[in-house]
Amino acid sequence: MIAEIKKNTEQKMLKSLESLKHDLAKVRTGRAHTGLLDHIHVDYYGSPVPIAQVANLTLLDARTIGVQPWEKNMVAKVEKAIRDSDLGLNPATQGEVIRVPMPALTEERRRELIKVVKHEGENAKIAIRNLRRDAISHLKDALKKHEIPEDDERRAQDDVQKLTDRYVAEVDRMLAEKEKDLMAV
Repeated sequence: MIAEIKKNTEQKMLKSLESLKHDLAKVRTGRAHTGLLDHIHVDYYGSPVPIAQVANLTLLDARTIGVQPWEKNMVAKVEKAIRDSDLGLNPATQGEVIRVPMPALTEERRRELIKVVKHEGENAKIAIRNLRRDAISHLKDALKKHEIPEDDERRAQDDVQKLTDRYVAEVDRMLAEKEKDLMAV
């Protein structure tokens, strides 16, 4: 019973970390990576489709993403979708290849991105703390129903707290790394 509660809690905390990692990857630094375009959808014969399903995404150099649609008639639609996205990118078409240069980040924009990163980190910490609260309430319920002894419940609460501390520290480490990445010129 106790082992199951701890295992489920740890799995959910790990998912929170993975979610944070995914969210932080969307916050761009000065370098280009194809994951930036993952959430952009293109109108493909009447239905919105992720850009990766209608085009080949490559890195042309450290600051440029190359997008090559598989169908010629999709070039304009893909370019428009990238331009209209919330990323502030300005794609340029060269024949059948769309070049998406990453603009250099200004100091002000870097500070804004750091605020976004900290907000994402805070959300991850809240999720982890909520998981701790849920696990402890499950342990207390089990104690009330006399399914586990009081000593085991207390020990399990300490283990859940240590788990929480470990994952919160990992969130802090990820945030510090991303912040350092953003401030690097």
